[in-house]
Amino acid sequence: MNMVHGTTTTVDEDVPLPGFRFHPTDEELIGFYLRRKVDNKSLRIELIKQIDIYKYDPSDLPKTSMMGENELYFFCRRGRKYRNSVRPNRVTGSGFWKATGIDKPVFSVGSSEAIGLKKTLVYYRGSAGKGTKTDWMMHEFRLPNPTLTAQDAVSNFKIFLKGSRSFLLHMIDK
Repeated sequence: MNMVHGTTTTVDEDVPLPGFRFHPTDEELIGFYLRRKVDNKSLRIELIKQIDIYKYDPSDLPKTSMMGENELYFFCRRGRKYRNSVRPNRVTGSGFWKATGIDKPVFSVGSSEAIGLKKTLVYYRGSAGKGTKTDWMMHEFRLPNPTLTAQDAVSNFKIFLKGSRSFLLHMIDK
């Protein structure tokens, strides 16, 4: 309620903030956003939403977390492929995310101890073994905490379209 004018106002959460750019570094994604999420310390503005990204193909992801110019950011719990395994399940409705290379440590400025890990994944349409590689890329950021089970572990994801074609143009063309 607006006490000065005696009227109520509603907040439109879908209105983009003029001039606002969201381009966090790898260190900020892990050391600030992911650490706060894991520690249950919420922010006044929810910049990164939590969804099950594996329920969506990359082009169908909700646009609620489109804060960067060419990328989407989400939190997601890491599901398991098998009940008694730590192997993650990365299958979507019409494809799958395939890891490329090894996990890379992310360091805080001025520290020799890794604050987290970064994994790069590529999206393939189709089933494993017969999939077709796409230009969709994803970086998974996670804390290096061996005490958390795969089911309890929350990761931070940055999803983007590789190449010269703009992510926003792709989303508009859909």
